[in-house]
Amino acid sequence: MARAKQPPQIHQLTLPQFEAMFPDEDACKTYLKARRWPDGVHCPRCGNPKVYDLKTRKWHWQCAQCAPTGYRFSIIAGTIFENTNKPLRDWFRVIHLMLTSKKGMSARQIWRYMGFGSLETAWYMCHRVRVALMEDIGRLGGIVEVDETFVGGLAKNRHWDKRGGGGGTGGIGSGKTPIVGAVSRKGNVVARVVANVNSATLTAFVREAVSHKVSLLCTDQSSGYNRLDGEYPHGVIDHARGQYVIGAIHTRPSKASGRSSNAASSAHSTK
Repeated sequence: MARAKQPPQIHQLTLPQFEAMFPDEDACKTYLKARRWPDGVHCPRCGNPKVYDLKTRKWHWQCAQCAPTGYRFSIIAGTIFENTNKPLRDWFRVIHLMLTSKKGMSARQIWRYMGFGSLETAWYMCHRVRVALMEDIGRLGGIVEVDETFVGGLAKNRHWDKRGGGGGTGGIGSGKTPIVGAVSRKGNVVARVVANVNSATLTAFVREAVSHKVSLLCTDQSSGYNRLDGEYPHGVIDHARGQYVIGAIHTRPSKASGRSSNAASSAHSTK
């Protein structure tokens, strides 16, 4: 049997090649500009190609179309490099290390290799790079919070045959409509009206809405999420024990799903 044709091998930069290609910050910005805007710089907000350089600030432009006073943007505006204090060359080094390492590199390894002042800096950079490299981009990534809520008026304000139990506070048997929501921090919200909040329903929702490449999935202590432990990096907050925030773990999507309840049957809305 003939051997299946192998895809062409992708050339990986060696360290000397990387140093020669990106010797300084200007070289990195020139490379980014050429890849980002091969047909010339245009506004990342409105797409206006008629922008002009700011003479007082290199690698910055201004668009007169976006705002009365003009919108100023830099080479890194709207990218994973935005709002960081690290030089672009450090970002390129981190990306090079992550892509050329056969088994990948952890944030701790990056921290030690790059000599950053804190592990949090390395974790933040690695997190942003991994989100940018996600293949299943249609699903939520990064740090994702999932929670459920019940929508409906107070029991005393509803018809007697629709009041249900629970004193109007929600929950199973309350007669209110169950909604489950997921939110990617600084990203999109996905909300669904569901028939119930049992394990099969919650697990199916998470698998549909959330990428398996998330860096953290945050839920409460509900047993409906237990099946996710082996599939996702799962962090749990136990409200019954008075826990609401443990480091990066907390859940707030029920508020988001409540805001989106009027359109919850159709799923996606951007924060």
